[in-house]
Amino acid sequence: MVNNWINIIQDYWLPPTCILCDSPGYRHWDICFDCYNDLPRNLLCCPQCAAYYSNSEDTVPICGDCLARNPAFDRTFGFFKHQHTIRYLNSQLKYQRQFKIARLFGLLLAEEISHQTDLPQAIIPVPLHPQRYRERRFNQSEEIGKTLAKQLHLPLLQQHCIRQLNTPHQTELSRRERHSNMRNAFTIVKPIP
Repeated sequence: MVNNWINIIQDYWLPPTCILCDSPGYRHWDICFDCYNDLPRNLLCCPQCAAYYSNSEDTVPICGDCLARNPAFDRTFGFFKHQHTIRYLNSQLKYQRQFKIARLFGLLLAEEISHQTDLPQAIIPVPLHPQRYRERRFNQSEEIGKTLAKQLHLPLLQQHCIRQLNTPHQTELSRRERHSNMRNAFTIVKPIP
């Protein structure tokens, strides 16, 4: 009940406003209805790695890459394509420290994940190497994870996984190079409940 009053007061004094066009926010989010509907959805994708299928004829249960290399994970939730608006918002969060975008991403992910039959048991943000963290002074995955964990009522396990290798930036690498770049980059340092 207290949270509802806090939200009512906050929405009255600081109403949600679209990050993209300054219109009134939709559903207490910092994005308007039109901009929300224009987000590039990843509707046709591999259920294991979320790789986008370019046309509806490509939809197979699992993509060729996942069949060939059998990843160590069962499922990826990739609701939006990393294009246009999502790419812009991601760069604004990472390089311009726009923390309200992390909150928006967390809310959008929570909304999409809440419709899945099997919710995750915990949220583990992708850790930054200590040197990269010193440069950036925050971890965007952690910031998104805070909102996501709160919305889904899940634990946020921030100290269980570390990045042990300071790998080069992923932005200029091909898909294959990105996979190779991440090999052995992370390690589990605490048992995951």
